[in-house]
Amino acid sequence: MITVLAAIAVLGLLLVALLTAGGAAVLRVTRASLAQVREASRLGSGLAAENRFDRATTALALAADPARTVAAVAIVRVTAQVVAIGAFTLLLARLLAPDWGVLLALVAAGLLAGLLLGRWSPRQMGFRRPRQVLLALSGLLTGIVRLFGWAARPAEAPAEDDPQDLADRTLESGVFADEEDKELIRSAFELGGTLAREVMVPRTDMVTVPADLPLRGAFSLFMKSGHSRLPVTDDDIDDIRGVAYLKDVVRHLESDPDGAPGRPITDLARAALFIPESKPIDDLLREMQSQARHLAIVIDEYGGVAGLVTLEDVLEELVGQMRDEHDRGAEDEPEEVGPGVYRVPARFPVDEVGDLFGLRFDDDEVDTVAGLLAKALGKVPLVGDSAEVGGLRLTAETVIGRRKQVATLLVTTNEPKDTDD
Repeated sequence: MITVLAAIAVLGLLLVALLTAGGAAVLRVTRASLAQVREASRLGSGLAAENRFDRATTALALAADPARTVAAVAIVRVTAQVVAIGAFTLLLARLLAPDWGVLLALVAAGLLAGLLLGRWSPRQMGFRRPRQVLLALSGLLTGIVRLFGWAARPAEAPAEDDPQDLADRTLESGVFADEEDKELIRSAFELGGTLAREVMVPRTDMVTVPADLPLRGAFSLFMKSGHSRLPVTDDDIDDIRGVAYLKDVVRHLESDPDGAPGRPITDLARAALFIPESKPIDDLLREMQSQARHLAIVIDEYGGVAGLVTLEDVLEELVGQMRDEHDRGAEDEPEEVGPGVYRVPARFPVDEVGDLFGLRFDDDEVDTVAGLLAKALGKVPLVGDSAEVGGLRLTAETVIGRRKQVATLLVTTNEPKDTDD
């Protein structure tokens, strides 16, 4: 009798371990990996290939309804666990007469089992090697599902997984250790929850080209702005006639140097892609890819132009800010480059610029020196644009990033500071 009880306890614990690993494998395995195994086995020859093909087919059936499979396996696993514990308790009762001795032995056995499972966990094995475990246990699990699948009541899966939860589970798997990789994965999962209005260039920062501007003038605007595509506007920014491409302008100027410079840019404008500001950027990325577009005009709920979004805007949301070899980072502090001439970052506060020259600015509408220049010009400043504001000459010097935003400005005074007592 002692031998029988020992055998029941050992076999029960072994079955519990196998079913725990199998249940974890069903939840973690991907059907694509099992399909690859089945396809590779189908192309092979011999009895081993046939057996592997059959196991892969069975495993695919189990993975097709993982909730039902896990629920059926749980019924047998819990039963085996109860039987194993009962058999082990009866075994101890026969070997140890006092009740307190049985209790102490159970405590010791529980601690030993906990230490062993801490080092070798069937569940972790199923998570780490889901395909191999499921292929090995496909026959056992299929039999259990056939016997107890009718009694299983799998929990209803959520209609839609939360992207943040998916990202967290992926990162917690430990596959990605580098912080940059983790941020990329997190951005990829969150891409569908980001709308076009969140990544667009607002209409106040858009650089546009007038429809009647000659090609020679349009070429100069392209060179000055640093952009390769510009929206073509007629009466105002809400009247978009299309998108002008630098390569089209260069091609016409090169092929017809006499007649092309005087042609209006609207003759070369291509049809613009218009999108609502509520469009998810993962859908936008697929649309831009299918239509081979790098720029789209964003329209607000009232039909006006809210801004524009480029392919780089979407990619930067995924991988972070991108710079080319010509981009120059803005300095944090002003730099004196000559007598009475300072190079200052675009976001340098207006008040502090005034302090450099002993001047005071009472302008509550702007906070930065770049905003001060934009207000004076009445448009987005480009490289070389200059204006006089409150006794200072502001000149846009360099741009940075894909949006070609002003990075640094040169500030000088038109009137030398009075140093007399």
